[in-house]
Amino acid sequence: MKRVAIPAGILVLLALVPQFALDIPYVFNGAINTPGTLQLLALCLVFGGLAVTYDLLFGFTGLLSFGHALYFAVGVYLVAIAITKWHWGFWVALAFTALVGLIVPLVLGAVSLRVGGIAFAMVTLAFAQAGSILAFKNPYGWTGGEEGLGADYTKLPAGLVGIFNTKHLYWIALGYVACVVAIVQWAVNSSPGHVWQAIRENELRVEVLGLRPYTYKLMSFVLASFLATAGGVVYVLLLGGATPEVTSANFTLTLLVMVVIGGTGTRWGALLGGVLYTWANERLGDASSSHAVSSLPSLLRTPLQQPLFVLGVLFILVVFFVPGGLARFGGVRRPRTLQRLQEAMQR
Repeated sequence: MKRVAIPAGILVLLALVPQFALDIPYVFNGAINTPGTLQLLALCLVFGGLAVTYDLLFGFTGLLSFGHALYFAVGVYLVAIAITKWHWGFWVALAFTALVGLIVPLVLGAVSLRVGGIAFAMVTLAFAQAGSILAFKNPYGWTGGEEGLGADYTKLPAGLVGIFNTKHLYWIALGYVACVVAIVQWAVNSSPGHVWQAIRENELRVEVLGLRPYTYKLMSFVLASFLATAGGVVYVLLLGGATPEVTSANFTLTLLVMVVIGGTGTRWGALLGGVLYTWANERLGDASSSHAVSSLPSLLRTPLQQPLFVLGVLFILVVFFVPGGLARFGGVRRPRTLQRLQEAMQR
């Protein structure tokens, strides 16, 4: 009962955030119910949920994919293209994106999972790079190339358009992350979920027991990818368009960093890592140009004005001093994340 009551209480509290004009200095640039802060919080939630989908692959199944960004990009681009270039209705575009979000990972996963370890990582990277090139090439003028593609707001529900409706987008992002966490937890605790974790620990032993790891890994791959596609839909609603950055391999590596920071294979680690990384990535950009940093000596000012440098240092500190991730801070020691990464590449 306690395991359900605490998350439910947190969910209700987060749902009430747009109702409070609470100002938290240095954490947010304005009250938490202002459109700018709500958009930042919604973005944190989307990437937190996306990190959970990646943790399903890496943390619970032991699949090191470098192409998870591709399935997120499917959700981002297909909805934007369907309503802007093809002039489809929003709900038709949503249904089509959901269908493609199932078929694409089923086909590509069936090919990628024929190999394992570093070979699997490279095949997924190759598919992701193909998707990235396609987005930049701007076929038929659909993707917008380097400029990206803005979504036609006239095709969106009225309650999702305009700065005063940012709270509705925040609630959608909250609903997305709640659904992702619930589905992943249910899946992990199911019979296939137990097999996924057994594959992560020792795939050969699973084969000896008479099970087919390939089928179970494909199930995990499709589920994680479909949930990532759903996150892409929320993302395009939140930002109002698609950009080619979401197709890059660097984006998948960012997801890996989120999961490592939070803790792989934990209940809340990936979510925590995704939220904190996204918040830090957004807020450090503002902090780097602040007067406090600008007035520092050159030796300190130069590195602190580079947000990626600061994030990299924080990541190194977490790996060294909290090897199990933030979710396991102060808890029982378990296999280190870097050790798990090495094991996944050797399979």
